[in-house]
Amino acid sequence: MKFVSFESAGGESFGLLRDDGIVDLGKRLPFASLAELIANRGLEAARAYANAAPDVAPGGVTLLKPLDKWPKCFCVGVNYPDRNAEYKDGAEQPKYPSLFIRFPESFTGPDMPLARPPESPQLDYEGEIALVIGKGGRRIAQDAWREHVFGMVLANEGTIRDWVRHGKFNVTPGKNWPSTGALGPYIATLDALPEHFRLTTRVNGETRQDDDTSRMMFPFARIVEYVSTFCALEPGDVILTGTPSGAGARFDPPRWLKPGDIVEIEASGLGVLRNSVADESFA
Repeated sequence: MKFVSFESAGGESFGLLRDDGIVDLGKRLPFASLAELIANRGLEAARAYANAAPDVAPGGVTLLKPLDKWPKCFCVGVNYPDRNAEYKDGAEQPKYPSLFIRFPESFTGPDMPLARPPESPQLDYEGEIALVIGKGGRRIAQDAWREHVFGMVLANEGTIRDWVRHGKFNVTPGKNWPSTGALGPYIATLDALPEHFRLTTRVNGETRQDDDTSRMMFPFARIVEYVSTFCALEPGDVILTGTPSGAGARFDPPRWLKPGDIVEIEASGLGVLRNSVADESFA
């Protein structure tokens, strides 16, 4: 199943995306949002309407960011072997994942502009697969990770590069500017997805990143195990699993995103996450 949040003539709601339209779950289930459905373990309640007649035609809505809020968001850094080699520091493959956090407001939705702030021109893209936790837990075994994941969604883990280098371990400032990243277009449940993904990022039609999640140094199972060891995962938590090589910072000279650019991130079963780029507008 593919879950979306959307806006139509009837207002904002959430539902199941199908080829023939959207089944509006917001008017059928006692949840105010997709985030609330996930928090309350409502997957089976939603499954009862998987074959219901659609309420909205395919082109009759604007898709929104699938989740409007969540408890925690962890991001895994440097999780592909070629990405590790990009640093050219001679470091061996790491024994543990590198982690940092992001806030909900740092992500926008599909077909919405990524915001380049006036403080820096160094807006960069990072195509990723994100896990959405559906069942909480602590010390989750690797062979049980699927039981705890509601679904997966594409992510652009957009970054203001110079702001991740203001201090020796100071990643957080470069990762949390409003609307520099994106999530969407939908969250797909695991039963609708392959075991691994070919993950591709294009900028203005040019392929910049292209790799397979089977090559990740820390696979989905290990990431869930590791994060849940030091803190309890909750329904609705989001985990971004790392980006392949080819981000703009690694070109010589660097190729930063600029207003008017179009970034597309694609993976089988998860669709295409498309965003334009615009300068941030603020009062």
